[in-house]
Amino acid sequence: MAALSEKEAEAYLDARPRYPMDCNKVTSSLRRLFYCFMFIIQELVEHYENVVATDINEAQLKRAAKHSRISYHHTPKHMAEDEMVALLGGENSVDLIVAAQAVHFFDTTTFYNVAKRVLRKEGGLIAIWVYNDIVISSEIDPIMKILVDSTLPFRTPIMNLAFDSYKTLPFPFESIGMGSEGKPVRLDIPHKLSLKGFIGFLRSWQPAMKAKEQGVELVNEDLINKFEEAWGDENQVNDVFYKAHMIVGKIKEVKCESEQVSKDGNEDLLHQTEVGRKQERRQPSVEENRQIKKQNTSEEKKKNTSEDEAC
Repeated sequence: MAALSEKEAEAYLDARPRYPMDCNKVTSSLRRLFYCFMFIIQELVEHYENVVATDINEAQLKRAAKHSRISYHHTPKHMAEDEMVALLGGENSVDLIVAAQAVHFFDTTTFYNVAKRVLRKEGGLIAIWVYNDIVISSEIDPIMKILVDSTLPFRTPIMNLAFDSYKTLPFPFESIGMGSEGKPVRLDIPHKLSLKGFIGFLRSWQPAMKAKEQGVELVNEDLINKFEEAWGDENQVNDVFYKAHMIVGKIKEVKCESEQVSKDGNEDLLHQTEVGRKQERRQPSVEENRQIKKQNTSEEKKKNTSEDEAC
């Protein structure tokens, strides 16, 4: 994620949804969590013994809610895999990894390598999700679509992973029935926004920030005026829904080499035994019967000749 100023970080936190507990029923029996994003922590920390939260952005960490069972860590891009693994608790130590609205910003090779090392081999889960649309009202949504379409020239491949609902995002984990690589499940995340909060959301939105870096102000006064007119009372708080997409998985089971050799050896032995049995059960062909009969007749003649000579 791009670095945010203090003001942008505050707007970002205010406008983004707090993920409801219903999104996390899958985690109800877990004890140790590692989160790559902040908003879900406040809802879940009361249910778990230890939460490790990380972020590349120090401004976000400064605004994170403090709790005795949450430890926050700044994890810059240059941090080594071994250092990250140790920070999170070591190999085979984490019950759940959650990355909300974040994986498309990651170096996925490094992230997945670390995830596979720290996740518990038995029962460990990784859950990722992203939202790429917001639904407010029939008056506001068409204006929002105009803004979304205007971001096309400024989108990066990273942003397109989010806009594509993670359908093109690599996910090298085994499905547990809640989405899979290329097939995320759909979630609707409810939230409440004031007009001020909504405008703050738009200004801290990554495509809009990328356009601004290139000298184009997409969230301009003309657009804001249109949103204000469609919103109505500027003090009104509206119900909104973030359209999200989620994938949950576990580490793929891999047979060790010795088990595979043993399995292959047993299969070979079984095959050889079965072949032997088939050979034992095989009946002689017609030609083989003819040859056997001919041989028996020849031997019988020789026997009779020998007996006559003896007489």
